Parts: sequence; structure tokens; C-alpha cells
Amino acid sequence: MNKLEYTITAWPTNGLPATLADRTRRIYDRLAPVYGISTRLFHSRAHRRALEICELQDGMRVLEVATGSGEMFRRLVRANQGGSTLGVDLSPNMAWRTHHRVQREFPSSQTQCHAVDARHMPFRNSSFDAVVCCYLFELLSRDDIRVTLHEIRRVLRAGGTFSLVVIGQNAELFNRVYGVAGKLVPAFWGRQVEHAVPEMVASAGLRIEKNHFVRQTFYPSRVLVFRKPAS
Repeated sequence: MNKLEYTITAWPTNGLPATLADRTRRIYDRLAPVYGISTRLFHSRAHRRALEICELQDGMRVLEVATGSGEMFRRLVRANQGGSTLGVDLSPNMAWRTHHRVQREFPSSQTQCHAVDARHMPFRNSSFDAVVCCYLFELLSRDDIRVTLHEIRRVLRAGGTFSLVVIGQNAELFNRVYGVAGKLVPAFWGRQVEHAVPEMVASAGLRIEKNHFVRQTFYPSRVLVFRKPAS
């Protein structure tokens, strides 16, 4: 049994559960072939900062929640080729594309990416040394954020780190534009949650340790690192 199999209880076998996120899943399924363009234009600098400060060490068991186009996931795999790196995404097309690209680029790495609802992850308790999540919480309701945080805390080992990237809220003009876009297509844009998230993560039992602001062109991001207490 390899390192990956130790962490997994069972992958979903009958498709994803019916959820309120179905519309989001369908949109991102359709955008999977081109979504990487926006990631490179707006997210890559925040991804790079998250990797710099997340304390990842080669040989760890790492999980990325919401891999999207796989830009951050490939960074994690490249930095952790002696360990195991798993990814999950609600969109089957996104997960499929990320999985096959990583298998092609890093054929000897222990890595998988699957279509999984982050609110119901098929991993055993304390399976991972580090969890990373970028630009997901904007698409979730407050209740779903709480459920997802509970799952992240559950699968993270004591002393492990949770690195979170969210869209920033400290650029007034950007906030106005994003608010309009979110009302027009909420399943794609969601809404900004930067101000609410730190307290919600702390309420889930994770301690904030690092807080960085990153801007790429006009696009603001907040990069946060939390730690699960050792006891």
C-alpha cells in the first residue's frame, strides 16, 4: 500500500452528492479548458506567496482543496516530489485535467486529483501535514464555509498548517466591480469574504500565524496561514 492509500477511506463511487453547488460545478466544468488563463493573470502571484510561507517540506502529506485549473497544485507537487500530494475539486472536468497533466509532468510523483465535495472529504482524521485552499470560500455560503473548515481541521494533523488564499477587500473600486459581477453570476464570482474568514477559521480551532497582502495587476488577494494546535 502506498502513501496515498493510507489517507483514503473510499473515493466516491456514484458521482458527487447532490448539493447547492451544482450550478457552480456546471459552470466550472464548462470553463475548465480556459480557466487557467485567468489563474495566470490574477492568481499566480498569490499562489507563489502561499507556497513561500506555508512551510511545506519535501516528504510531507499535502492536500489542496479546490485545485481549479491546477496551477497551485503543480507548484505543490513540484515542491513535494518526495511526499504525497492530493487534490480535490468539485468540478470533475477541472479535477480530470489537473490529474492527467500532473501525471504527465511528474510521472514518478505520488499524486492524485479527484472530483470531491470539500464538505464531505473521503480522508481519515489527521491524514495531512498541510492543507492548502485558494479562492474557494468566495463560492460557499457561510454555513458551507463552516462545514468545510470542520472537514479541513479534521483531516489536518495536530501541528499542521492550513494555508488559505482569498480575494482581498481593501481596494474600493475593485470591491464595487466585484460586487456587481457577483450579483450577475454568483455561481462563478461568488462574493468577497476576506473580512469574515479569519474569525470563522479561528472559531474552527485553527490559530492564525501569517497574514500577507498580494496584488496582481488590479486584483487583490489575501494569503493567510493557520496552524492546528498540537494539543
